Amino acid sequence: MATRTVESTVSEGGSDSHDVSTALFTDRYELTALAAALRDGTGSRRAAFEVFTRRLPTGRRYGVVAGVDRIVDAVLRFRFEPADVAWLVTAGVVDDSTAGWLDGYRFSGDITAYRDGELYFPLSPIVTVTGRFADCLVLETVILSILNHDCAIAAAAARMVVAANGRGLIEMGGRRTHEAAAVDAARVAYLCGFDATSNLAAGQRYRIPTVGTAMHAFTLAHDDELSAFTSQIEAQGVGTTLLVDTFAIDDGITNAVEAARRFGATGPGAVRVDSGDPMETVPRARRQLDSLGASDTGIVVTGNLDEHVIAALGATPTTAFGVGTSLVTGSGQPAADLVYKLVAIETAGGEMRPVAKRSVGKESVGGRKWAYRAIGPDGLAAGETVLICSDDRDASLTAGPGMRALCQPVVVDGEPLELPGLESARAHHRAAVAELRPLDLRLDAGEPAFDAIRHEPD
Repeated sequence: MATRTVESTVSEGGSDSHDVSTALFTDRYELTALAAALRDGTGSRRAAFEVFTRRLPTGRRYGVVAGVDRIVDAVLRFRFEPADVAWLVTAGVVDDSTAGWLDGYRFSGDITAYRDGELYFPLSPIVTVTGRFADCLVLETVILSILNHDCAIAAAAARMVVAANGRGLIEMGGRRTHEAAAVDAARVAYLCGFDATSNLAAGQRYRIPTVGTAMHAFTLAHDDELSAFTSQIEAQGVGTTLLVDTFAIDDGITNAVEAARRFGATGPGAVRVDSGDPMETVPRARRQLDSLGASDTGIVVTGNLDEHVIAALGATPTTAFGVGTSLVTGSGQPAADLVYKLVAIETAGGEMRPVAKRSVGKESVGGRKWAYRAIGPDGLAAGETVLICSDDRDASLTAGPGMRALCQPVVVDGEPLELPGLESARAHHRAAVAELRPLDLRLDAGEPAFDAIRHEPD
């Protein structure tokens, strides 16, 4: 069984601070409930917790899993340092007995999860954490913070990739969100099909292609636009992208082509338009470039783009899109709304008893679960079956042939397994999306691709 050390996991990416404990990325009630559970013995019972969503955001047809590699790393680094424990006691969060338990905490249970890039639907058991109740309880907040962030961005990115329909996509959201979140947002965008990022930290950590040339300030710092473009081409080559809307776009394109010709080219690699109505400016820019003999020069559009604008621009000669705000912030993109719930607990007799919430609007389905994607003879997904079964072998026998198992072990007895890398996850996402019907890839509001997940008892 292949395992990874904490160091090798971190070197592959997944955390902004490589040596920082994640233990205090925790809500207080997890530790106060822990103290009571340790005192009455509940903490030592075997338990199963599950991450799922009760419903997709209104109008969404599918969700996309992202962040599994990061939660494995976070669990490995979930260690209460002496200073952390001392503060918790001083602050009155835990008593001395609980503090002693925290001081020696190491997760020793199991985690199964859908692969990064996989699609999910209402009640899909995206992640399942099993072990002692106390061990699993304290991981709730850190797991949800990672998955809710990454899965929300993944869903938005996947829709943008569909909207772009093969045209280039650049992630450019670093200046629109927290500096650490921006790095992982870039990873998620690339996982879902973006071609590159402007974020250098993401490029270094995750080996994502990076792009970027010059900004408006560079043009304004020169005596005129033509001299700025000439300087940029001299430094970066004729394949560079020139930002042509510092002043008038038409004049910018004329200067861009003239600057490229000074170096023997018919035009620059591309021009970038960051303002105005792209439905009008892009066709006009294309006509002007063609009239100047720069028919090979591409057009990159940036500025307040989302999947709907990108789809609308499909009728224009846009070469590539740069996306920031609508991808990495909550602006226009709904939350994933994932929850972490207890679904089974050990009884006094040693059996695992299913448990579930019954509160209106917040119901859950009890029991340890295993999920399978049914693929029809046409190669398209026909549904998702979730079996309530304590053992994966029994579940696979019940599921039968032709069903793709979705729940994969990622941590066994506290030890992480070797997970597929980012490129593998990227390829898996492409394959998973290709299994959907064309109707399910539409951007307009609709029902989830699979209306209901069928649960089967043992």
